[in-house]
Amino acid sequence: MPLSPGIKGSSGCTVTLADTAKALGSGGLDVLSTPKLIALMENAALTAVRPYLEEGTDTVGTRLEVSHLAATPVGMAVRAEAELIEIDRRRLVFSVKAWDEAELIGEGRHERFIVQTEKFLAKCSAKLT
Repeated sequence: MPLSPGIKGSSGCTVTLADTAKALGSGGLDVLSTPKLIALMENAALTAVRPYLEEGTDTVGTRLEVSHLAATPVGMAVRAEAELIEIDRRRLVFSVKAWDEAELIGEGRHERFIVQTEKFLAKCSAKLT
């Protein structure tokens, strides 16, 4: 089945001390960090499209515009959802949202590109030489 707009994916976790702004260095408080929120959103997008990718390909995140709207305490569950809204050849655009057990905590847009895995890794590794 080919990729098409409307495909959805999700990702979630229960917030631990390792997920906090204080632990990740993005702030000084023990609340869900923006980097962890972004990771959940990216994972939701990846989860949405991975079953549709051809063998030998994967996706890489290239752009993210997110508003982190509300704080989430340690111990609370968080769920991120991504919906594929646009396809332009290898470029994929997603609407992303995240909720904790009480409210919407983040929303935005995320862009990924489909890459040939071996070619991509070879180009990346060439930077070492």
